[in-house]
Amino acid sequence: MRPYSIRRYLRALWRDTRVLVSQFRTSLIAFAALICIGTLSLKFFYVHPETAQHLGWMDAIYATFMLLLAETPLPFPETSWLQILFFITPVIGLAVAADGVLRFGVALFNRRERKEAWQVAIASTYRNHVVVCGLGKVGYRVTKELLRLGEEVVGIERDAAGPFLEELQQMNVPVLLGNARTWDMLEKACVQEASAIVACTEDDLTNLDIALDAREAKPDIKVVLRMFDGKLAEKVHRGFGIHTAFSTSALAAPAFAAAATHAKIDQSFYLDDVLMNVARAKIQVGSALDGRTVAWAEEELDLTIVLHEGQDAVDPHPAPDVILRAGDCVVVFASLESLARLREMSGEACDTSGQKKKGSPRRPWLARLLEKDGG
Repeated sequence: MRPYSIRRYLRALWRDTRVLVSQFRTSLIAFAALICIGTLSLKFFYVHPETAQHLGWMDAIYATFMLLLAETPLPFPETSWLQILFFITPVIGLAVAADGVLRFGVALFNRRERKEAWQVAIASTYRNHVVVCGLGKVGYRVTKELLRLGEEVVGIERDAAGPFLEELQQMNVPVLLGNARTWDMLEKACVQEASAIVACTEDDLTNLDIALDAREAKPDIKVVLRMFDGKLAEKVHRGFGIHTAFSTSALAAPAFAAAATHAKIDQSFYLDDVLMNVARAKIQVGSALDGRTVAWAEEELDLTIVLHEGQDAVDPHPAPDVILRAGDCVVVFASLESLARLREMSGEACDTSGQKKKGSPRRPWLARLLEKDGG
């Protein structure tokens, strides 16, 4: 959990105080007017019956405050209009104080009871941040990943009972409760100062509406959409110039397909119409890759080795001349066809079970894929 900086906290405190003053403006002005009228009246027109002298400024101010609480230390005046002032000031003062001033003071010094307003105040201090709309399972994971990457995040969630809100607030992520489709809510999230917005609610049209409002507020903002309808995602890409409109079904399909093949694939996704995979492989003794260089393997198999784990160290970006040895592990970025060749050349078993079902007439998926690729 990253604590708020002192500068951010003070900016939020100042912004929240200004909002409170605006909310209680009428009561505060009335209270200040009573203090001024009472102080001036006592200073210039009240004569102390025992000393026959006018009050000093500090005495007049103190006496006015006490008079508002119906506990004035001054003797009752003989002048009729001052007598009226002594009667009505406590009545008006108590009414004004009870209506606004006391509530203002409680709100000012007890900000924990005003969680939503304080979240808005914190959000107002963010710049070049990412706004995440919809803090369900997807939004929660996106937010955690953005925080891991060092990005600052402001979240918007419609459901006040969301299961992840408390945890995100403990991570010092400002969470605003409301409908992200309204301009007021986007403005509270400072979308006009944000670098990107992620619309990941469970409704395509809501996500699109949020994206268009964000683009209207800031034309160059980066927009990321969660979309269930692949056709609609493509239309959004072509019609609105939003290059990061993803179809949820398209993103999920590779993972299911890869799992069905029993291949050891960690992640899968589509790049245009090409299914790409991130996978790992272990080089076996006597395999075709044993003793070869990273450059040779990448050229021969048409893939990219993004990590090499040898006996001594892990290299997240191995040099082209690194020699691959038996027992080494590599993580590659490859198509399914290239991954099939990698499995064959590394000497790994095609079937993760390690056993071939008796009586099965079908050959392993790897052999079928290699045969198809070879013509």
